[in-house]
Amino acid sequence: MKHIASPELEPAVLDQLKRYDTCTIANAIERFQVRLRNEGYTSHGLKCLTSEFPTVVGYAVTSHVRTANPPMSGGRYFEGTEWWSDIEARPAPRIAVIEDVDSNPGAGSVAGEVHCAILQRFGYTALATNGAVRDLLGVRRLRFSVFARSLTVGHSYVHSFDFGAPVNIFGLTVRSGDLLCGDCHGLLSIPKEIAARIPEVAEKLRQHERKVIDLCQSPDFSVEKLRRLVQANE
Repeated sequence: MKHIASPELEPAVLDQLKRYDTCTIANAIERFQVRLRNEGYTSHGLKCLTSEFPTVVGYAVTSHVRTANPPMSGGRYFEGTEWWSDIEARPAPRIAVIEDVDSNPGAGSVAGEVHCAILQRFGYTALATNGAVRDLLGVRRLRFSVFARSLTVGHSYVHSFDFGAPVNIFGLTVRSGDLLCGDCHGLLSIPKEIAARIPEVAEKLRQHERKVIDLCQSPDFSVEKLRRLVQANE
């Protein structure tokens, strides 16, 4: 299947962003002062179930699901395939962001190996949900990144009832088209207006952090040297 390149950022920018972990990118974003420092990332509760994988970067494609009770019509998730014909209009690479709106999210799995294989074929590189997923070993074999509240065995009555509306995943509001990155630390939103400038800042921050670590491990360490080095980056 042919994937549509993002009209917003050059693929090279996304490749550069993937070189950094979410913590370094978050630090770089702070330097631009475009949002409060307690905004733009998921809070505690979201688990990266493929933490051994590198940083994933992509554009959000959102949906809402329910899992606890049967849908008004139909009986299971794959009967709702309308989004398949809409997906080419969404920029790639894509990250599925699925909000389980039940009062107790995670009664059933929103995705497993089969659904992740379908998503992967449609140009997705990851899935994030406040609900549950399953088939973890199979998903890992796909090299598909997954972020979720928990694992579960069954899919219960999972069904999608909304596609493309804003969702909230562990305190992070996500709109379709938002630029996201994720790794073992969680999920982070990247403001597109500064995205192309982040790699340069992130690299400088990483180099400075390396100097601090090297000094702390050096036999020539002194408090005064550490103070000068830290203050030089303020």
